[in-house]
Amino acid sequence: SSLSPAETAAGIAAVEKLSRSDELVKKLWSNAEYFKKKLIKLGFDCGHSETPITPVMLYDAKLSSEFSKKLYDEGIFASSIGFPTVPRGEARIRVMISAAHSKEDLDFAIEKFESVGKDLNVIK
Repeated sequence: SSLSPAETAAGIAAVEKLSRSDELVKKLWSNAEYFKKKLIKLGFDCGHSETPITPVMLYDAKLSSEFSKKLYDEGIFASSIGFPTVPRGEARIRVMISAAHSKEDLDFAIEKFESVGKDLNVIK
C-alpha cells in the first residue's frame, strides 16, 4: 500500500529541511560515533553497521530480550532483535541514535548499558 498524504507531506518536509542544511546529519553521525566508541571501550561488540543504527551484538535471543527489558526499566528504549529478523545466533540490541539526542542523553544511555551489561555478565 502507498503512503498516506500526511506521511508523504512529512517526508517532503524532512527532505526540504535536510536540503537547506547538513547540520542535523552531521550531529546524527557525531552522536552515533560517540555512542559506538563509548560502548566498544566498555567491551561491547557493536558488530558492523554503515548507518547510525548501532547494533549491540549479544548473539543469544533470550539474553537480548532480557537486556532490552532491563534497559527499558532503566529508562532506555532499545529493541531486542532476534530470529527471524536476523539469523539464528545473531541476536542483538538495536539502538537508534538521533540528532535530537544530547551528549547528556547519550551518556545516560551509556551508563545504563554499562550497568545492565555488568549485571548480565556481558561485560566486566
